Amino acid sequence: MMKYACFFVMLYTTSASFAQTDTIPSRVYYINELPVLKDSSRYRIQIMDGNTPYLSNMEVHITMLEPGKSAHPPHKHANTEELIIVKAGKLKVTIAGETKILGPGGVAMAMPGDLHGAVNESREKVSYYLLKYTKKGTDSIVTNTKAIPSILVDWDEVAVQKNERGFRRQQFNQPTVLFEKFDMHATTLKQNQVSHPPHTHRQEEIIIVRKGNIEMQIGDTFQKAQPGDLIFLNSNIPHALKNVSKGECEYFAFQWQ
Repeated sequence: MMKYACFFVMLYTTSASFAQTDTIPSRVYYINELPVLKDSSRYRIQIMDGNTPYLSNMEVHITMLEPGKSAHPPHKHANTEELIIVKAGKLKVTIAGETKILGPGGVAMAMPGDLHGAVNESREKVSYYLLKYTKKGTDSIVTNTKAIPSILVDWDEVAVQKNERGFRRQQFNQPTVLFEKFDMHATTLKQNQVSHPPHTHRQEEIIIVRKGNIEMQIGDTFQKAQPGDLIFLNSNIPHALKNVSKGECEYFAFQWQ
């Protein structure tokens, strides 16, 4: 019988981290198995740092901030987009002069050239996923007149669309500065439901598990994952997902082309 699996944000690696010269393979990242690193301003779990067929660099890590702390001063990138997804706590994010406090599931996306920064102004610890990526062939400042502006959107601000398998929240599905289309959504999947049959597509894809336990088919392997775990799916690799929780599972999924 064909098995299925539930998606999570994941990027494949053969070690705890990648050098920038390494190609990132498809796989589940088990967050609890990765070391917690400490620097002067934060704790950090390094998930990946490498390249893909479409990206000259993709770095993903989890940052954990104590109250009053920020990872670094406000900054901007010439040819790199940056995506924040709040994991726990409340994070104050400012992009291009706009500020919003984001709770769990909140999303911030900074376009190249926009000054941005984040600080924990709450009394509790905060943690968030941070993804930085640069498309191949973009070594200098890039522009795209069709691109969406930088985004700040909290979880409760996203419309909920009901379907036969559960719910879907569409954060955005539009051009960015680097890509013709960047699709990011969150899916809530009912118990024992399959998101879709095994399939392939040209786009690379990342998934982050927020709730529940899942099983993911990646090529000819089947891998389990739980809240916090990540997944990277390379271009044209067969994949599928199933909710194996007692109850709902929930995950972010995003892909670019």
